[in-house]
Amino acid sequence: MTTNLDARLTTYSPVIIGIFRVVFGFLLAVHGAAKLFAWPVDTGGGAVPVGTWPFWFAGVIEVVLGLMIVAGLFTRIAAFIASGEMAVAYFTQHQPKGLFPLENGGEPAVLFCFGFLLLAAIGGGAFALDAARSRR
Repeated sequence: MTTNLDARLTTYSPVIIGIFRVVFGFLLAVHGAAKLFAWPVDTGGGAVPVGTWPFWFAGVIEVVLGLMIVAGLFTRIAAFIASGEMAVAYFTQHQPKGLFPLENGGEPAVLFCFGFLLLAAIGGGAFALDAARSRR
């Protein structure tokens, strides 16, 4: 029974990975847009002033990498950089407030970090621009 289920689900893996990539990339881009433009929601202080270290630069990185990951363009390297950015965010902004992600508010950073690390390892899945580039 489980081998039949495994075989059926395996055929859908590239599509599910592609959906995961699009959703995770979109969430990262929106996270960065909230910092830069206070859009689509203002998370509590308005837009970060241009050039403010590190938040404005993090927002730019998140918007650019998020859109690249959504499109599936250079997915592995973009996801690897995004994973590293989220690790830095966790250890500089969250970990000093407490040892565990649950107490320091760092769960989203940890989830982003490991989700993007997964994409860096397995690639963008179906309907990524990387697949079209590799066919040429």
